[in-house]
Amino acid sequence: MDEHQAAAARVVRGRNRIRVGDLGEGTDVRAHIQDVALDLFIEEGYDKTSLREIAEKLGVTKAALYYHFPTKEDIVRSLIDQRMAAIEQLLEWAQTQPRDERMRLEFVRRYATVHDLMPNERVIRFFERNQTLINTMPAGKQMRAQMERVFDLLIDPAEPVAQQLRRAMAIFSIHASWFILRERGATPEQRREAALEVALDLMSGAAQVAAELIEPGLIAALLREHLERETHSEEVDAGRG
Repeated sequence: MDEHQAAAARVVRGRNRIRVGDLGEGTDVRAHIQDVALDLFIEEGYDKTSLREIAEKLGVTKAALYYHFPTKEDIVRSLIDQRMAAIEQLLEWAQTQPRDERMRLEFVRRYATVHDLMPNERVIRFFERNQTLINTMPAGKQMRAQMERVFDLLIDPAEPVAQQLRRAMAIFSIHASWFILRERGATPEQRREAALEVALDLMSGAAQVAAELIEPGLIAALLREHLERETHSEEVDAGRG
């Protein structure tokens, strides 16, 4: 029995809702539903997966699942909403900072952290395989609009087009690291470090006066800080386990 099956076996039916039995305090039922549904969407395909199949995988009735997510699209919407909320907080932070090269570099570092904290690999795989669905959903359009705000923050329209593209590619490199390095033997730590290093290199390379604006050793310091935070988060998670 895998971990999803074991967890599902402990989910019990309630009146119009799903209760979690012995999963422990603080268990997020909605997150568990998202996790199971995402597996089915990836394995079977979104169009071929029904709410009934998701409910069966969870070991609950369709009515109990309906209490939390009336439709499959609501599940997808919830995944997009989580990501958008995290990025929105980051954008709000950026608005309080001087719009200079240091802010842009720190924004990219924080963006990489947010990207790693979310269950992005499977979500990205789902998005990869369901572009038509995402493009037609209101939530998908909102996510694209938010990413345009990210690019507006990072890109200086007065710079040459090639430099603007480098800044945009800094964000794309963080996303791309999930599927480009997925089958190439890199550990999660190596992937995270490589993604941030490439992203920061692209950002610093895009600055016309990078040598003057970027303090010596700043990129190395940002990399060290990012990796130290990742190590601390993993130690905390291990302690909770």
